[in-house]
Amino acid sequence: MKFFSKKEFIGVATIMALIIFFTYLNLRVSLRRSRDAQRRADIDAMINAIVAFQKNYNFFPPSYDGKIRACRGEDFDSAVTVFEAEEKFDMDAYIRSLGVCEWGKDGIEDLIGANKEAYIKLLPGDPQSGQGSQYLYLSNANRFQFYAFLEGGASEDGYRESIVARNLLCGEKVCNYGKAYGETPLDKSIEEYEEELDVPVR
Repeated sequence: MKFFSKKEFIGVATIMALIIFFTYLNLRVSLRRSRDAQRRADIDAMINAIVAFQKNYNFFPPSYDGKIRACRGEDFDSAVTVFEAEEKFDMDAYIRSLGVCEWGKDGIEDLIGANKEAYIKLLPGDPQSGQGSQYLYLSNANRFQFYAFLEGGASEDGYRESIVARNLLCGEKVCNYGKAYGETPLDKSIEEYEEELDVPVR
């Protein structure tokens, strides 16, 4: 039985090492692309949910600290009691009674309506929430903007340098992808945009 010579062994080991290295690189790229695709899908799902919410309530869930404010708050039950007693829906009081929904923990439900099905059963969390990435939601109840950080940067569909220039933080990373309501731009704040449109402040 003939064994490899030292030279042949080094050659085979080098080839094997290169195969393992390039397989590892390709796997990392595939996983990263998969996470970025998941981020785009998550934002689309959340947009569908808050658009359905808006159809019922005539306003989008407002934001608080970059999160969606549409869950049951501490004063929610007392606010609903007042609505029922007055037989009148007070939108501002309702918004004040709402609490912040946590990514990956809470869903958005119709808290006072007849709609038994949740708008979204579970708000997704960023695939790398454990590594400091997080979705960012901004809304004044009239309009909204959703942002995320795509790991692939400029190589990914939807990456926008104009979003990066805003220096918004998606967790510990600077956001570089987003979607917004209607014609609302992503490269400026909702307040700036509404000032340009001369929309009266609520």
